[in-house]
Amino acid sequence: MPSKDPVFTPELIKILKIFGLASVVLVVFLSFFDSYRANNSGEDTTFRMTSASRLFFLNLKALNYEQEVRKDAGMVLYRHKGFSMSSDIPSTFLVLILNTPKDESYLYIEPHLLDWPFSILALLGQNEQILSLENGNKYDHLKQVTKLYDLVQQEAEFYLLVSDQKIPLWQTDSEKEAVISTFEDYFRIIEN
Repeated sequence: MPSKDPVFTPELIKILKIFGLASVVLVVFLSFFDSYRANNSGEDTTFRMTSASRLFFLNLKALNYEQEVRKDAGMVLYRHKGFSMSSDIPSTFLVLILNTPKDESYLYIEPHLLDWPFSILALLGQNEQILSLENGNKYDHLKQVTKLYDLVQQEAEFYLLVSDQKIPLWQTDSEKEAVISTFEDYFRIIEN
């Protein structure tokens, strides 16, 4: 009868220690990069709002907004109280929209006393930039809002171009604060 050779020889134990330790170190190292996983779900998370960001907005920031419930669309529209909406002069407002059934949020540029399409002139010192805004889907509005936000961050002066007239847009301190606050709240909601 053959003698039984020991399975765990000293050489095998050394190999297990080396590879076991290397495996543990590799797993710990890769766990730091867990958030960089590929998104294979096929979902578009561009407009996705988390429950935490939505609750933060509703509990702390929504007090600064006038609320309009649209039951037909399942959405709630928020207009900042800093905008003077009772004016008889053409203007535009930012409307933050929460689509709770889809867990999405949108930012809409709402014309007041004018129709789509319209243009906004942005003055940055000696530079002029004209934004031609058209009504479209949520992706079109996101592109337009992003361009507008970049100009707001550069502290541009805005004018609405209506029938070859330049109408001052968002000139008062409360309107400037409303624009900045609405942008900040929106990008915080979608965690961008």
